[in-house]
Amino acid sequence: MASERPCLSVCVTCLADEGARLHEALRPLMTDGVRLKPVVCLANCERGCSAAIQAPGKWSYLLGHLRPAQAADVAHYARLYAQSQTGFVSRSLRADSLREAIVARLPAFPFEDAETP
Repeated sequence: MASERPCLSVCVTCLADEGARLHEALRPLMTDGVRLKPVVCLANCERGCSAAIQAPGKWSYLLGHLRPAQAADVAHYARLYAQSQTGFVSRSLRADSLREAIVARLPAFPFEDAETP
């Protein structure tokens, strides 16, 4: 099901056209396992260019300090994320250019153990 595939959202408004150029550089590198989506502002401007990756039942991650030249590394990270059961990709498996890129991680959603009001 397409909606179960991870989605890599790239902020296309980051640093003038840097975000848009990163998005364009990623387009030919994306595999069938990961969707690529342009978004307007991930509110991470101080650490732009930014991207977020998420999938149902997996941790979500916000990445920052990205550049179009890192597109191949970002695409590889997205493939590793897609292959991971939980979304966790250890720092040692990330390309050197992405070792410090993780800005935030958010718990998997939906929360199976959340109380219902």
